[in-house]
Amino acid sequence: MVTATVREWHEEEGWGVFDSPETPGGSWGHYSHIERGGFRTLSPGQRVDLTWEAPGFKQDGYDYRAVGVVPRRD
Repeated sequence: MVTATVREWHEEEGWGVFDSPETPGGSWGHYSHIERGGFRTLSPGQRVDLTWEAPGFKQDGYDYRAVGVVPRRD
């Protein structure tokens, strides 16, 4: 798990992009990967703990996919 920052979040569509040093270019994620009881709203600039994978193909133009996102409280 790495610390990442929310670059953009599309609440209506339930997806966003997370930036971290380990995921150059960003990591695509869906709200279903966000932990803490269906927490769907994130804000740009918010810090999260991110678990990601490189699925071997670009997903919506991104080389990395978020498979676990935990909003940080700091």
